[in-house]
This record gives sequence, C-alpha cells and structure tokens, in this order.
Amino acid sequence: MFSSERLKGIDVFVCVTDSGSFKAAAERMNLTASAVSKGIARLESRLQVRLFNRTTRRLSLTDAGVAFYQTCTGVLAELEEAELSLHAENTEPRGRIRIDLPAAFGRLQALPVVLRFVRQHPQLQPHISFSDRFIDPVEEGVDIVVRVGGPDVWPAAWGHRYLGSERHVFCAAPAYLKKHGEPLTDRDLERHACVAYGRADGSVSPWRFAGSRPGEMELRVMRAQFVVGDGEGHVMTVQAGCGIAQLPTWLIKQQLADGTLVEVLPHLASEGLAINLVWPKSREALPKVRALLDALAAGLMPGL
Repeated sequence: MFSSERLKGIDVFVCVTDSGSFKAAAERMNLTASAVSKGIARLESRLQVRLFNRTTRRLSLTDAGVAFYQTCTGVLAELEEAELSLHAENTEPRGRIRIDLPAAFGRLQALPVVLRFVRQHPQLQPHISFSDRFIDPVEEGVDIVVRVGGPDVWPAAWGHRYLGSERHVFCAAPAYLKKHGEPLTDRDLERHACVAYGRADGSVSPWRFAGSRPGEMELRVMRAQFVVGDGEGHVMTVQAGCGIAQLPTWLIKQQLADGTLVEVLPHLASEGLAINLVWPKSREALPKVRALLDALAAGLMPGL
C-alpha cells in the first residue's frame, strides 16, 4: 500500500543537495534553516539511513544519499511531466530528457539531429550519454536510445522503430592502392593488408559480402593485419595507408567525397547493421519523447 509519508521531505532533500547547504535551501524554499534541518532529520529517521556527511565547513552526500538523490530527482521529474501532460496547451517539448547514443554514429550522425531539435525547443534539458553496449532503457531510466544493430526480438516493455540499415563498402587510401594495386575480386583480398574492427571482448567483426541473390549475405572473418576498436580510429588507420577496410558509408562520407578514401570492389558492397530507435513504452506519450523520436527518425537515415 502506498503511503503519502514516502513523499514527505523529498523536495527539501533535493533542494539541500542542489543548493549545497541548509541555509541556501531555506532561502530558496522560503523556510527557516531550522525547518529545513528538522525536515532532513525526520527523513533520515524514517529511512533509517544517514543521507549527508556534515562538518562545520562542508555538506556532502553519503553513498546512500547519492543513490536516493538520483531516485528522487527522477520521481520529481516524472511528477512534473505527468502534470504538464494533463494540459493540452503544454504540448511543447520541455523538461529533462535522457538520450543514449552509440559512440561514433552518435557523434557524427545522431548528435547533430538532437542539437538542431534542442535549438528549436529551448525548454528542453537534454542529458546525452555515449555507449556502445546495449542498454535496457527501462532499467537505466533512459528516454531514447539510438543503436546500430539489436536483438531479433524486442522486449515487450520497449518501444522500437527500425529506421533502415547501413551500407557497407570496401575502401582504401589512394596511396595504398598505388603501392599494392586494386583488388578486383574477393579472393584478391587474401593478398592485401586488411584493417578490421575489434570488439571489446577481443573478437573481430566479420566482413559482410553481398551474395549472388538479392538480400543474400555472407559473413567472413578476414585475416587482419590491423584490428582497431573505435570507428573513427578505424578510419584514420585506413587513411594512413595501412590496408583495405569495410566501413559504413555514414562513417566515411566526407573521406569518399574529398578523395582521401576510395571505394573498391563496389559490386561487393552490402547492407550492414540495422539502425534502431528504442525507448520505454511508458514514456512514449510524453511530448518531448514523441517529438524527438520523430525528429531522429526523419533526420538520421537520409544519405546513409
């Protein structure tokens, strides 16, 4: 059974944490310092845990206080969103929104879309993180996740939108091709230096070859002279003339345009991994989430 007692003192606790002192929090909340101090004492007594380390000079959160603060700010944000969503006139995206993007694709492709959207909606407060691990948006409190790749079956609690797939091409630096020649068939790759992408677990991502039939795909792990575990580092290695790589076109669009990389074996270019948007279904009715999902869906795929 829910008890209203659980809400008492949360606003005072959050304000003290944000303000850095009881006195500053009292001024912000139009209370006396004594009232704020007693409110925190009652909260700690009810929770049976110490939330603050107190000295004459400094006030800081305990480990338990840090965890409780993160939970409380999330609860208060949810309450604010619930109140705003009740009013039809408040359809303008606003408030805090958490977005998790993949490292290279996020910086080069998704982040510019997010920044344009935020400029159009200045009442938003984005919290943007970058990671390549596949996170659970419900468990980690993330509003929108952009991912390259994903599971075959998506959990029921997650909303999911497939945007399309990468296009993978083989490429090399002009200097490398001048020295070693251009491969004409997939067999020719066996005599060339290959630059592969390495995963965090030490494995090497296979190369994808288009088959003889539409949609047919063959995966091969090539013998690599270089293995690089970062997308932009991968590109730099190929640009330095270290060998031939298979890369997504979104990652090397500029290099192909300015000639620092040249596509080879165009008949073997293939469809790559899927680009996906993922979000907690419980959040999709919020104006900020709904609008940013639409902006990402419209802005990410053209030209990939």
